[in-house]
Amino acid sequence: MMGPSAMDDIRVLDISHGIAGPFCAKILGDFGADVIKVEPPGGESGRTMGPFFHDDPNPEKSLFFLLLNLNKRGTTLNLETSTGAKIFKELVLEADVVVETFPPGYLDSLGLGYEDLEKINPKIVMTSITGFGQTGPYSHFKSEEIIAYAMGSIMSISGTKEREPLKHGGFQAQYESGLNGALSTAFTLVMRDTIGQGQHVDVSIQEVVNSTLVVNQPFYSWTGAVQGRRNPEGAMFGNVMPCKDGYFISQAGGGATWDGIADFYGKEELKDPKFALPEQRTVNGAEMDAIILDATKDRTMAEMFKTASEDYRMLFGIVQTPEDLANCPQLEARGFFEEVDHPVIGKIKVPFRLFNMSETPSTYRMPAPLLGQHNIDIYTELLSYSKQDLVKLRELDII
Repeated sequence: MMGPSAMDDIRVLDISHGIAGPFCAKILGDFGADVIKVEPPGGESGRTMGPFFHDDPNPEKSLFFLLLNLNKRGTTLNLETSTGAKIFKELVLEADVVVETFPPGYLDSLGLGYEDLEKINPKIVMTSITGFGQTGPYSHFKSEEIIAYAMGSIMSISGTKEREPLKHGGFQAQYESGLNGALSTAFTLVMRDTIGQGQHVDVSIQEVVNSTLVVNQPFYSWTGAVQGRRNPEGAMFGNVMPCKDGYFISQAGGGATWDGIADFYGKEELKDPKFALPEQRTVNGAEMDAIILDATKDRTMAEMFKTASEDYRMLFGIVQTPEDLANCPQLEARGFFEEVDHPVIGKIKVPFRLFNMSETPSTYRMPAPLLGQHNIDIYTELLSYSKQDLVKLRELDII
C-alpha cells in the first residue's frame, strides 16, 4: 500500500506565467502538494502558447499549459486591484509557498512582495524565477529562451567553428530553471521546519544555464582556456552521422575495443594501424569517416542501436524523433508517460515522471484546470466567501 505523498502537507500558490514557474509548481504538485493556480481573470500567458490541440487557438487547448499545470486547482484573481491583493494575502495565510515569475519589484509595487507577505505569514517561502535574478545590473532586463542560452554561454560552444553559435531546440533553460526552483523550494521548506522561518528563493535563469557548463567555465577560471565550437574539418566520428533512416552517434570507449568497433561496422580497413589510436583517428578523420558512412548508408537506426548496445557493448545512440520517444520501450518500462484525461482536450499522453522515488513517487491526480474552474471550492471553502460574494467579485473583474 502506498504511503503518504512527499509534500501532501504543503500548499502552493502558483501566480507564475509561462514555463519555468508553472513547471516548478507542477513538480511540487506531482509529489502531493496542493497547488492553487492563481491566474488573472483573462488567464495567464501560458494559455496563449502554441501548439494547440488540433491547431485550435483556444485558451483551454494549449498543450504547453496542459503539461505545465497538471495536478493543480485553478482560480482567478486580479492582483492589481486592492480587493484582489487583500484576497491574495488571505490565501497566503493558508499557504506555504508562493511561486512567481514577475519582473523584480512588480509584486512590491502591489504590496505583495516577499517582505510584505512574510509580515503576515513568517513561514511563507517565495520562489522567484526570472531571467537574471532579483539583483544585479541586468535584473530588470527582459529575457527569453534564446537570450538565456546566449547570456548563459552555452551557445558559445554549440555548433561548428566556421558558423554562428547555435541554440539547442526546445526550452531547456526554462525547464531546468523550473526544476532548480522546485529543488531549492524543497530545501527551503526543510530548513523552514527547522528554524520556523520562510525565505525568498531567487532563481536566475542565466545562472542556471551557466551552471551546466561544468567544464567550459572552470577551464577558463583555471587556465584562461576557452572551449571553442567543433571544427567542421575534424572527424565526424564521435559526432552525429547519417544512416539509412536517420542519424546516430558512436564513440570509442565504454568497454568496446577499436577492433570490436571495426567489426560492428563490418570494415576490416578500420583495423589499419593508422586508426588505432585517438590522435591517429583525428589526423585521418576524413578517410575514417568515408569508411563509416559507406558502412552505415544501408543500415537502420534501430538495427544499429540494438546490435551496438547488446552485441558489442559500444557507446552508441540514435537521434530519436518524437514518434520514436512515444514508442520507446525504455520510457514505457519506467512509466515515463502519463495519460491525461482533460475535460476539453480529452485523453492525451504526456511526459510526466522526472525521477522515481520508491516510497513517495510522483502521482498524477488531476488534469490542468480550466480557467477559474475551482473558484467556488477555493473561495467558499478555504476562505469562507459566500457564492453571493463571488458574484460581486466577478462583476468587479476581481475574479
